[in-house]
Amino acid sequence: MSERAPTIVIIGAGFAGLGMAIRLKQNGFHDFVVLEKSEALGGTWHDNTYPGCACDVPSHMYSFSFELNPGWTRMFAPQPEIRSYMESTADKYRVREHIRFGAAVDAMEYDDEARRWNVTLTDGSTLTPKAIVSGIGALHVPSYPDLPGIERFRGTAFHSAEWDHSYDLAGKRVAVVGTGASAIQFVPQVAKKAADLVVFQRTAPWIQPKPDVSIPAPVRSVFTKVPGAARAFRNGIYWTLEARAVGFTIDPRLSGPQEFLARRHIARQISDPELRAKVTPDYTIGCKRILLSNDYYPALTRPNVELETSEIAEVTENSVVTADGREYEVDCIIYGTGFKVTDALTDLRVTGRDGVKLQEIWANGIEAHRGTTVPGLPNFFMLLGPNTGLGHNSVVFMIEVQIQHVLSCLRLLQERGGDTIEPKPAAARRYNDRMHRRLRRAVWNEGGCNSWYLDDQGVNRTIWPGHTFEYWAGSRKVKPEEYTITS
Repeated sequence: MSERAPTIVIIGAGFAGLGMAIRLKQNGFHDFVVLEKSEALGGTWHDNTYPGCACDVPSHMYSFSFELNPGWTRMFAPQPEIRSYMESTADKYRVREHIRFGAAVDAMEYDDEARRWNVTLTDGSTLTPKAIVSGIGALHVPSYPDLPGIERFRGTAFHSAEWDHSYDLAGKRVAVVGTGASAIQFVPQVAKKAADLVVFQRTAPWIQPKPDVSIPAPVRSVFTKVPGAARAFRNGIYWTLEARAVGFTIDPRLSGPQEFLARRHIARQISDPELRAKVTPDYTIGCKRILLSNDYYPALTRPNVELETSEIAEVTENSVVTADGREYEVDCIIYGTGFKVTDALTDLRVTGRDGVKLQEIWANGIEAHRGTTVPGLPNFFMLLGPNTGLGHNSVVFMIEVQIQHVLSCLRLLQERGGDTIEPKPAAARRYNDRMHRRLRRAVWNEGGCNSWYLDDQGVNRTIWPGHTFEYWAGSRKVKPEEYTITS
């Protein structure tokens, strides 16, 4: 069954989808619908509810520039507070009326003759918009390790993004697989409850102190009442974070202060030399995501916690066995193994002009013009598309730049009286070749580590290789000569 044709379909009601919806309304585009597969908005901040879940970007920066929140209670907001911010923002700008919850998209196919998209939902219904904005983000498909014998395990097992709150960890023997951004937040919480906890580490992360403090009521009052105070504070955070990109993108040797801070953090929090050696990375800092935590290292020193660095050989009915023959009997396995970042894009069922599938367009690797548009996909836009992720600042900033780019494309269509807009293949090729030349010199490709930033071919398809103000300067406004408009 085909439903009424909205002009624009937005997929996802996380930061990207909400920001796009708000900006559309502010710019006079009201005929749109937001399709959200969950029963509530928030995206990753709705899905991730594990103990200790919080942002690792300062709250005042991890929010919309047009909707500052002077009431953040901490420098690094916990998950409930971030989700509350998103809920209140959606209500303030009246975009909830545009959201259709429980609407999971199955496939998107472009109709060359009608010059519209057929968006098919999993319930069989179809929408036929002129344009699509994909705001699905990168961190929503949990990644599970391929552990031999896991199907035999009789205990409880779940991923951090699908936390089983009905399971009581008190007094249990728990195994945590992975030591990424989520794991270092929930491990200290699990350690307080579990009788025994073993953390299986494949690669040690670089961890720095987390400058997280509560923001006193008088300070919040200043942010609320003094014009420009919250904006100035946010700007200060932005430039402080932006300075970190120098070592990532120009010369890894400039990250010496970053590494010194992380090594000093280890020395101060761990006295045991053997454990210290286990948690000290052997790759250039910044090659993988730098994490922030004040309580992860202390949790590893607890008498009921053990850090295991040997590879997992197999899982039995009630234990995890390592390659060196050690066997840990466990009642529960928690996966802190992150998300399928590149797969989240390549698994999209999108068919563009002339029946060409997205997987064919991306046969040599995923890429997009300015991380937002793809040749052969008319009126199709991606937020947080290829190479727009960050390792040093807030992705909400990148989302807002991309939203400006999408609006610029839509305005250009209106001005030219066009039906469709898509990037010229030559322009997209020049942009991506130039970007990947920069990436080859950056720390993520030369730092000696294997991260989720890289695809199966070892090519970075995730991170923006420069300062965010460079991306802002080059991508916030459409360059008409880079696009083909049909009418």
